[in-house]
Order: sequence, then structure tokens, then C-alpha cells
Amino acid sequence: MIDYDEFAMFGENISEYELRASAKPNVERISCVLSDGRTLSALKWGTQSPEITLVHGSAQNAHTWDTVSLAMGVPMIAIDLPGHGHSSWRSDGNYEPSLLAPDVATAIETWAPKTRLVVGMSLGGLTTLALASQRPDLVLSLANVDITPGVNSQKAKAITDFVNGPQSFASFEDLLARTIEHNPTRSESSLRRGILHNAKQQADGSWQWRYDRSTHPSPQDSNQRIERLAALWDVISNLKCPFTLFRGGTSPVVDDADVAELLRRKPNSQVIVVDGAGHSIQGDRPVELADALTRLMAG
Repeated sequence: MIDYDEFAMFGENISEYELRASAKPNVERISCVLSDGRTLSALKWGTQSPEITLVHGSAQNAHTWDTVSLAMGVPMIAIDLPGHGHSSWRSDGNYEPSLLAPDVATAIETWAPKTRLVVGMSLGGLTTLALASQRPDLVLSLANVDITPGVNSQKAKAITDFVNGPQSFASFEDLLARTIEHNPTRSESSLRRGILHNAKQQADGSWQWRYDRSTHPSPQDSNQRIERLAALWDVISNLKCPFTLFRGGTSPVVDDADVAELLRRKPNSQVIVVDGAGHSIQGDRPVELADALTRLMAG
């Protein structure tokens, strides 16, 4: 069996990215019980009231932000979305942004009422757009990481091909090999850490992903979902808070047409391209993302 301590690997992040941070930062696992009995979990960084709320993408978890959090060194929370990490799975298997947004609202109200910036990546970005529509009082400034309502199955194919792969693997080495194959922009050490946070070893020595893979929508369901996501363009049109889009320089998920539509809908949006990053900018270029978020906070 491989030992796992979710707080024991920060030294690797620090060494890999040459960060000036403590290998034993002030970070703790927190949780609350939602109104329907589910548990929502998060990582709370720092001892003060969080200034930033981070929301990960599909098939990820709060630890995807570790290097960014270490690099920034400010109070923040990183949420495990329902069906991911240490948060409860939904009994209906439905992880639409509009359904996830109320849980993120509860997290902010409970743990981070002084949040100045909400950052959402991929599914987390779409969820934070839904949040800004449902609870604009909680979103003073919004940043989305490599996602717009213009996402579709073709743009996201490389990601979904990986996410929809096998659930179980005979060994950690098999799981790591597949992850490396589908994440060419990431270092092996960072992918190894990511797997340890995002998968768990079974009694027989095999490994399974932690996130909920119970639902596989039909093509018709997928098309309807894309239509519902496209409706989030109207949310962007009506946003009153500042909005920033971080676009991965090598990612196919956001294209030029998406950027043009964003600027048509909200002309004062800021678009920042992170060179050398794929879809998961926080994993590919975490220091660059941390520096840009620091500038956003200062501005």
C-alpha cells in the first residue's frame, strides 16, 4: 500500500517551482453539512478570513490549486465541488453548474464572507458564472481559467477522452502512465502528486478515481447541456463585477471566437493568455497564474 498524507507533499511543490514558502503552511481540511445532509469539503489556507475562493474543474479537486496557493501566500479557500475530492456525491449524479452554484455560495457564506475574488477553472468557471447570476452579492470580482460558455464536445475532446477512460487500474504505475500520456504539458512529479490526491488505493492494491463517474450522458443529453451552458453568455452580458479570462496558450478549449464573443458581451473584460499552458493552467503554469492573480488582487 502507498502511504498518503494530503499535507505531506507541499515540499515537492516548493522545490519543483522554486517557491519561497514553508513546507508546512497554515492549511487545514474543513467541512460543513449542507441542508440536504451532504458534506461539502474544502482546504482553508491561512489563518485570516479568506480573500480568494478557488473552484476546480471536472474530475479534479481542491489540491489542484496547491502550487498557486503556496506561491501567493494569502488567505484563501479551495473548494472540493460535490462529487469530487472529499465532498459528498450527489445522489442524482447531476453536476450542472446551476446546481453546484448554491453549494459554492454556502461555502463562501460559511468560510469566506470577505472574499474579494472568485476563481473558477473549467466546470468550476461555469459554476462561478452561475453563482454570479444567482448570488451577485458574493462575487465582487470573477476570474475564469480556460473556459467560456462556448465550450463544446469538440473543443473539450482531449479532456473528456481522459476523464471518461477506465475507472480502475491494476497498479499505481498503470494509472500514472495513462495520466502522463494525456497530460504532455505537465511534469511527472506534479502528475504523481495529483493522482495521490485524486485517486485512492483499494484493499486489493488496485486504484480508483475519487470523483463521481456514475453518469454518462447520452448524445442528446450532451447537446441539451451545451445549450444550457451557452445560456451563460447572457450572465456574462449582465455581469456587474470585473471579469478576467485566463486562456491556456496551447489549449483548444477556448478559441478566438470565444474571446471575440466574450469581448462583445462584456467589452471591459480582461483576457490573459498564459504561454505554454494547456487547459489546466494552475497545473501547467502555476507560478505565472499566481503572479497574475496577485496583480488582479492588487488592482
